[in-house]
Amino acid sequence: MTTYDLPKAYDFKSTEPRIYHMWEKSGYFQPSNDPRKPDFDPSKKPFVISIPPPNVTGELHLGHAMFVAMEDLMIRYHRMKGEPTLWVPGTDHAGIATQLQVEKALAKEGLTREQIGREAFLERMWAWKAKYGGIITTQIRRLGASCDWTRERFTLDEGLSRAVREAFVRLYEKGLIYRGLRLVNWSPGLKTAVSDLEVEYSEEEGKLYYFKYMLADDSGEYIPVATTRPETILGDTAVAVHPDDPRYQKYIGRKVRVPILGRAIPVIADSYVDREFGTGALKITPGHDPNDYEIGQRHGLPIISILDREAKVTQAGGPYAGLDRFVCRKKLWEDMRAAGLVLKEEPYILNVPRSQRGGEIIEPMISEQWFVRIEPLAKAALEAVRTGRIRIIPERFEKVYFNWLENIKDWCISRQLWWGHRIPVWYCDDCGGEICARTDPLLCAHCGGKNIRQDPDVLDTWFSSGLWPFSTLGWPDSTPDLRYFYPTSVMETGYDILFFWVARMIMLGLEFTGEVPFHTVYLHGLVRDEHGRKMSKSFGNVLDPLPIIEQYGTDALRFTLLVGSSPGNDINLSLKKVEANRNFANKIWNAGRFVISSLATLGDGGSVSDQRSDTRWTLADSWIWARLQQLVRDVERLFQTYQFGEAGRQIYEFFWGEFADWYVEIAKLQLQDEKTQRQTAETLVRVLDICLRLLHPFTPFVTEELWGHLRRATLLSPISYLAKDWPEALIIAPWPKPRDPEGWEEGKVADFSLLQEIVRSIRNLRAEKKVPPTKRIPALMAGGAKTLLLQEQAAVIAALSGLNLAEVEIRSAFERKPEQAIALVIGPVEIYLPLAGMADLEAERARLSKELAEVEAHIARLEKLLASDFARKAPPPVVQKEREKLAAYRESAEKLKAQLNE
Repeated sequence: MTTYDLPKAYDFKSTEPRIYHMWEKSGYFQPSNDPRKPDFDPSKKPFVISIPPPNVTGELHLGHAMFVAMEDLMIRYHRMKGEPTLWVPGTDHAGIATQLQVEKALAKEGLTREQIGREAFLERMWAWKAKYGGIITTQIRRLGASCDWTRERFTLDEGLSRAVREAFVRLYEKGLIYRGLRLVNWSPGLKTAVSDLEVEYSEEEGKLYYFKYMLADDSGEYIPVATTRPETILGDTAVAVHPDDPRYQKYIGRKVRVPILGRAIPVIADSYVDREFGTGALKITPGHDPNDYEIGQRHGLPIISILDREAKVTQAGGPYAGLDRFVCRKKLWEDMRAAGLVLKEEPYILNVPRSQRGGEIIEPMISEQWFVRIEPLAKAALEAVRTGRIRIIPERFEKVYFNWLENIKDWCISRQLWWGHRIPVWYCDDCGGEICARTDPLLCAHCGGKNIRQDPDVLDTWFSSGLWPFSTLGWPDSTPDLRYFYPTSVMETGYDILFFWVARMIMLGLEFTGEVPFHTVYLHGLVRDEHGRKMSKSFGNVLDPLPIIEQYGTDALRFTLLVGSSPGNDINLSLKKVEANRNFANKIWNAGRFVISSLATLGDGGSVSDQRSDTRWTLADSWIWARLQQLVRDVERLFQTYQFGEAGRQIYEFFWGEFADWYVEIAKLQLQDEKTQRQTAETLVRVLDICLRLLHPFTPFVTEELWGHLRRATLLSPISYLAKDWPEALIIAPWPKPRDPEGWEEGKVADFSLLQEIVRSIRNLRAEKKVPPTKRIPALMAGGAKTLLLQEQAAVIAALSGLNLAEVEIRSAFERKPEQAIALVIGPVEIYLPLAGMADLEAERARLSKELAEVEAHIARLEKLLASDFARKAPPPVVQKEREKLAAYRESAEKLKAQLNE
C-alpha cells in the first residue's frame, strides 16, 4: 500500500486503542506549560477542568459518556487554541453506593459488617476498590478522554484525606460545625442518615386512616383525626387544630388520650393546620415528621422516638416494642378497631419518600448528627453568582440556584457508615471533653486522660467532593499546581447535581481559598431514550455505552451525544442516530481517501517551494473556501457561547452537504485537467485539514488517524509546503483562526448557489420523469445577465446534471420558446429540456395513458358509490373521507390530461 492509498474501510476497533496509546505516551494529555517542568511560564493563563469524579467501583453509563464527551471537547478545543490545558481525572469513594456492594457480597456469605467488625470490613472495602476500582477509568479512556492521568486522584487517598480533615477542623474551630439532635431522613436498610437530596418521592397507592382521639376527661367526646401512618400514633405528643376552626375551638387547651397507650397529650392551636385536609385536626409526632417537628419546636412539645435504627418499635411503643414498623401498623390498627376507636379507611395517593440508593421507604427520625451551619457559606455563594464572578449556563438555572440557597437548611454531614472519611472528633470518657484535631490524638487535650474514643461516623461523600477543585491540586498546601491551575475554568456537569455538588463546591471553595473554584458552570441535560423517557431498568430501555462503542465506534457515540445536546436540555438517544453518525465517520474517511489519492495525480517528489502566485481559482474553489471561512467564523462564535451541539451540526452539514456532495464531485473533473490539477489538490488538502481540525474535539479518533495519513501524503507530494508547519499530531495542531471576509466572497457564493439551484432543478425533473442516471440529455439555457457565468460553468453543470455537453446550448435569450420541451425557471435563468431527450415519447405517453385509465376507474367507482344509499346511511366522517378521495383522483386526472396534451 503506497502513501496515497488508504484502506477502503475505517477500522475503528484497531485504530482507537492505538491512537489513544500514542496520545498518552507522547505526553499530549499533560499541560503544555507545566509547573512541574523546568521551562514553566507562570504568566500563561491555563484552561482547567476538574472531572466530576465517578464512583470508584462504578461502571460506565450514558451519563458518564455525556460528561466525558462534553469536557473532552472543551479540553481539546482549548489545547488546540494553544492554551496550557489540564483536565484532572479521579474517582469518588462514594460512601453509601460502594459500601452497599460490599455488604451485598457479605450477605451472600451469611455475614454482616457488624459481625466481622470495622477493621475487617474496611479491609474488604479496600480489596473491593483494588479489584473494581480501575474499571471505570479504563472505560473513560475508551471514550477518548484526554485527561492528565499523571495527576489522577481518589477522594480517600492520603492528600485528599488530609484536605478533608483540614476543612472539617477549620469549620469546627469557626463554630460552623456542631453536633445536635435533629430530625433526619433515616434509611433503615442502610442504617444511616441520608440528605434531603438523596430522597426520591414516588406517588403510590395507600390509605387515609380515620380514628377517634378520645378526650382525657372520660366525657365520651372525641376529636376525629386522620393519618397515613398509624404506627406513629405511638409517638404523638399533641393534637393540633386551626385556631379559627369553629368545630374544634372548644377543645383547645384540653387533653386527649393516645389510643391503646392511654398517655394524656394536649390539644393545641396552630395556623399551620389545613382545615380542608382529612378532618381538620392533626396528630403531632415531632419525632417522625418534619412538619410536626417544626410545630413541636414552636410549642415546646416533648419528642418521642418510637423507632430504632432498623425501623423497629422502641420501648416507647409499649406492647408493640420490637415489632417492625409495618407489622406494628397492622397490629395497632386491629387493636384500635377492637377498642372502637376506628372511624373509617379511604384509598389515598401517597407521596412516599424512598432512598435513592437502597429504594426502601425513608423514615423521618430524631438522631444525633453533625451539621454545618450553612447560612454564612450560602450567603457568599449567592453573592458570587449574583455579581457575575460565576456564570451558570444556561442562565435559567441561576433562579433555581438562588431559590435553593435562599431557603437552605443546615447540612447534615455525618453518616452512620464505615467507608469514608471518619469524623476527626474524639470523646474523653474521663472528663467528658470533646477533641477535634488535625492528627489523631493519643491523650485528651483537656485532662490528659487516655480513655478517648473517636466518633464512629463518617462524613457525607459530598463533603469531600465539595473540596474537589482545590484538594486535587494539593490544598491545604500552597503547591505549584494549586498556585497555577486554581481557580479552575469550567465546571461541566449534569443539572441534576447542581445542589448536591456544584453549590457545595462554590460554598467550600470561597470559604477555604477565598476565590471562586471556577468562573463558569456548564450544565448538560439527562440522556433519555428515543421517546424521551428516562432510562431505567424497570422500563427495559437502558442503553449501555460499551456495546454501542463496540458496534459503532467511540466517535459515533460522542458525535451523537454532542450534536444532540444543548445547554441544560435533555437529549433523546436512539441507536439509529448513532448508526447515522457511524456512517458520517465513514464519509469523513472516504472523503479523506479521495483527497489523499488526488495527491497521486501530481506525481511524487519535485516539491515546489510555495504556492504559485498566478493561480486562477475556479468558481468551485472560491466558493468552498468562502463557505469554509464562514464556517470557521460561525463555529468559533458558537464555541465561545457554549453552543457546541449547533457548532457540530454546522460542521456536519458543511462537510457532507457542501464539501463531499458538491466540491469533491467537481474536483473529480478539475483533477482531469492539467491546468487545474494542482490548485484542486491544494484546495482539497486545505479544506480537509481545516475540517479535521474543527471535527477533532467531536470525533477525535477518526480525525487523528486520517489527518496523520493526510500529513504524510502531503509532505511527500509536490505541494508539501502546505504541511511544512503541521505538528506531528492533530491533537496539538492549531485551531483554525477566523479571518475577516475579503469582499469577493459574497459574489462567488451567490454565483455558485445559482449553479447549485440549476443542478438540483434538473436532477429533480429527471427523477420525476424517471430518466435513467446514465442517460445524457440535451438542454437549452437562456442566461440573461448570467450568460457568461453559465458558459464558463457549462462543463460542471453538464457533469452534475447528467447533460450531454455537446448538446448544451447557452444564449442570453431565446426569441421563441422551444417546442416539445419542459421549462424550468431558476432566478434569471430559463432552462428548456426537450422531452424527446429525456424519455421515449411513445413509452411516456403509454405510461401516462395507463395511469389516467386507472385514475378514471377510481373516479367512476367513487361517483357510483356516493350516488347510492351509502351517502345517506354511512357515518358522515366516512362519507366525507370518500369525497376527499374522489376530489384527489379528479385533480390527478386533470394533471395527467394536461401532460398528455403537451
